[in-house]
Amino acid sequence: MLRMNDSAHEVRQSRLRRRLVPMTGRDPEERGRVASPLELLFDLTFVVAVGTAASHFAELLAEGHPWRALAAFTLAMFAISVAWISFTWFASAFATDDWLYRVLTMVQMTGVVVFALGLPAMYHSVAEGGAHLDVRVMVVGYVIMRVAMVLQWWRAARESPAFHAVGLAGIRWTVLIQIGWVVVAFTHPPLPVMVPALAALAILELLLAPLTQGGAGGTPWHPHHVAERYSLFAIITLGEGVVGTVASSGGLLGGEDGTRWTGNAIAVVVAGVGLTFGMWWVYFATPFGDLLIHRRSRGYLFGYGHILLFLGIAGAGAGLHVAGLALEHHAEIGNTSVVLWLALPVGLYLLMVYLLHTLLLSAADRFHLLLISLTLAVLAAAVLLAAAGVAIAVCLLVVMLAPFVTVVGYETVGHEHQRRMLEALETGGTRGTRGT
Repeated sequence: MLRMNDSAHEVRQSRLRRRLVPMTGRDPEERGRVASPLELLFDLTFVVAVGTAASHFAELLAEGHPWRALAAFTLAMFAISVAWISFTWFASAFATDDWLYRVLTMVQMTGVVVFALGLPAMYHSVAEGGAHLDVRVMVVGYVIMRVAMVLQWWRAARESPAFHAVGLAGIRWTVLIQIGWVVVAFTHPPLPVMVPALAALAILELLLAPLTQGGAGGTPWHPHHVAERYSLFAIITLGEGVVGTVASSGGLLGGEDGTRWTGNAIAVVVAGVGLTFGMWWVYFATPFGDLLIHRRSRGYLFGYGHILLFLGIAGAGAGLHVAGLALEHHAEIGNTSVVLWLALPVGLYLLMVYLLHTLLLSAADRFHLLLISLTLAVLAAAVLLAAAGVAIAVCLLVVMLAPFVTVVGYETVGHEHQRRMLEALETGGTRGTRGT
């Protein structure tokens, strides 16, 4: 009887093993590669994290603590972005979508949720202006995400001889950095010690890819798949603009039952939706996938350069929320500051789109310099109008026009201009080496 049970167990184990796909690396030129349903599900957990970070950022801004709010928001968005980037590049290179890969992805999703649950405590400690920064729950969630990545790298190192060195380097450096996060979070050092320590750990996170892949051959990531994944995350982050619009306009409806539209409510809805749509249009005017094919060696700049881009998108959503609070007289900052804290993230986002475009094409362009200059002029005009006493609602509509400078430029002559630049790249460009 025992022998029969052992035999049945061996059969089950054999079937389980057969359902595992060897993690030997994906084909970086695979045709028709698109985001998987699992990747889309994974991204949904980050909706919660980004939304929580942006919401608390807006509230802290409205309470009159702009620089504290910015520091907390930057820390939150940095951790969110780095965790998402780590999974995305690994998935592009090694995703097997078998049961073990799915389970480890679920563990990462759990870490994202724990991280999001720790954000309120971090913002609260920042708002109090105390001697300590409470990042304990955030770090626990972050470490859960990174431990799951360590297990993924362990599997890749074991099953793929060509990427054995990359996998071991990824494990070694990731573990060391996580130990640093835990020590900083749970030893409660004073802020003069904690802030430099957090900055040093953040720099190490940014250097993780060069340290692990720079001298070990890189990984077989797929250019169009990576570009699609980033575009999908940009859309998710742009959703904060819609959330900010709803949050900022809901309290502006007049009438006892809140169903009568006021002029401010209409302006906020038009500005919020228009700004979000314009930012989306600008991002998708650049064929990042085609550029990465010819500039593969600059994948690192593309990947981590998006951290500031995502920060700008989410910050714009928070800025819309703050504008609504100000129009409801629930903000403790002046009208100029309200408009400024919307114009700044919008400007950061648009600057990063142009910068990434320039870095990937390896060419500065007068036409693009003209467009970004006009864009920044529109944003500056909105702030100056607010300083001159013009109503916030009008200033929001001016900010909304900023991305449409690029949209109009692209749809009139820019698309043909960009086509010629791409053709020149394809003619004279060469494929870069693998790696980020």
